[in-house]
Amino acid sequence: MNEKSEMIFGTRAVIEALEADKEIDKILVKRDIQSELSKELFAALRGRFIPVQRVPVERLNRITRKNHQGVVAFVSAVTYQKTEDLVPTLFEQGKTPLFVMLDGITDVRNFGAIARTCNCAGIDAVIIPIKGSATVNADAVKTSAGALHSLPVCREQSLTATLQYLKDCGFHLIAATEKGDDLYNSADYTLPTCIVMGAEDTGVANEHLKMCDEWVKIPVLGTIQSLNVSVAAGIVMYEAVRQRISSDNSNGETNSANSITL
Repeated sequence: MNEKSEMIFGTRAVIEALEADKEIDKILVKRDIQSELSKELFAALRGRFIPVQRVPVERLNRITRKNHQGVVAFVSAVTYQKTEDLVPTLFEQGKTPLFVMLDGITDVRNFGAIARTCNCAGIDAVIIPIKGSATVNADAVKTSAGALHSLPVCREQSLTATLQYLKDCGFHLIAATEKGDDLYNSADYTLPTCIVMGAEDTGVANEHLKMCDEWVKIPVLGTIQSLNVSVAAGIVMYEAVRQRISSDNSNGETNSANSITL
């Protein structure tokens, strides 16, 4: 991550950004910070779901040589949405929502590539956790080819609670995992669906797997054990596209994606 981009430094400047409701991805504070102004900062953070990391002052000095006063904040390149706000709107519009949830994917380039595919595949939103996710910064936007400017990104405090909410709303939860017994193209993506993708090294968290209705896998026939997560996400998303186009055509509906060959 390029930590020098989209940055606010200085305690008062960060407080003012919070009070202006700027989208902050995370805040780094000097490990032993104890100033009166820092107390005001922590008071301003109360009730806000923004990750705060206590770090050695040397790390802050590497990020900027200016007077950071022990506080550096990173501004998000997008405006986040809430899943609970988006779902009712989509249903009211008569849509069958299709979401992608990213569980523990921290690489900015992978995140950007997935966002680009989400946009091309007509995904209604990508859901990420507040902690343990790639920073949505300028590098992510660039890798997404600008898709993050139009793709809704829902950043949630708890993926577990979000999955439960989606389940309660009638969503079909599909986890892409090597632990799956069924192939990815055997699942039904024509229902309101959330596809859950995990990090390449750890996969989807067990607590989230348990909440999913289906576990599906992509066959790997070579000597390498797994696909890049952005490639795997693209495969599963476009199976959903294929099924939805086929379903629309069988129902006699006009397909706006005639240029897609699957």
